[in-house]
Amino acid sequence: MNAPSSPAAPLARPDPIRVDADVARALAEDIGGGDVTADLLPRDATASAVLTCREDAVLAGQDWFDACFRHMDPHVVIQWRAADGDRLAAGQVICMLHGSARALVTAERSALNFLQLLSGTATTTARFVAEVAGTRTRILDTRKTLPGLRMAQKYAVLCGGGTNHRVGLFDAILVKENHIIAAGGIDRAVSAGRTMHPRLLLEVEVETLDELRQAIDAGVDRILVDNFSHENLLEAVRIADGRVPLEVSGNVEIASLARIAATGVDFISTGALTKHVRAIDLSLRLQLD
Repeated sequence: MNAPSSPAAPLARPDPIRVDADVARALAEDIGGGDVTADLLPRDATASAVLTCREDAVLAGQDWFDACFRHMDPHVVIQWRAADGDRLAAGQVICMLHGSARALVTAERSALNFLQLLSGTATTTARFVAEVAGTRTRILDTRKTLPGLRMAQKYAVLCGGGTNHRVGLFDAILVKENHIIAAGGIDRAVSAGRTMHPRLLLEVEVETLDELRQAIDAGVDRILVDNFSHENLLEAVRIADGRVPLEVSGNVEIASLARIAATGVDFISTGALTKHVRAIDLSLRLQLD
């Protein structure tokens, strides 16, 4: 991750209502009844600030960063030198800010928290995506996200070149082992899903090749093969023969991605994109006018 570059296509902007709600919660948590340290500064003091990235990374979270400062002072000016999805080099200036000194120092921590976290998610995703480059396999996120920040992290996954899986329990059907047991079998679970939610993607998780065959016969939209051995994964791809997309999950590590993708599966899903996140090292330095 050396030279900065832009994503292949423009990213859809995050929902501003969700962004504002995330930021309002973060600022309320941090500021409480007031920033008692910022009270030491003159009310009319203005300042400039420079945001720098201290390591190679992929940028994500601009809207949350901006909203933190503009919640404090709508007149803060922010001039970005990079866009979400861009690759950043260590030492690169990301943006310049100017406005109320009080607003800048009060919003600083919350703004950086969002940008560091979401850029961390995007950067991790980009590393996973790079491992399967040149194959048909796409990297999927999961529901293993930080509570309250799912949509933000799923947006960051897109910034890193990944693909979103279902958002929650409401927008796709994923029939797992306990669902199959409770429903009385794969065919019954699939039949009920088609009847009750005919427009939703219907995916079934299988643990054996026999269950794989049952899911194919039931006419599912996608099959999740869970913790298959490499030999069984190759056999699963042969059995499916392109009739049903296959998704691999379970103990997926970055070192194993290329080998899994080489089998010809369509998707690899991993919670590591959103639950094992290391924040990107960013620095915001102020200078009074």
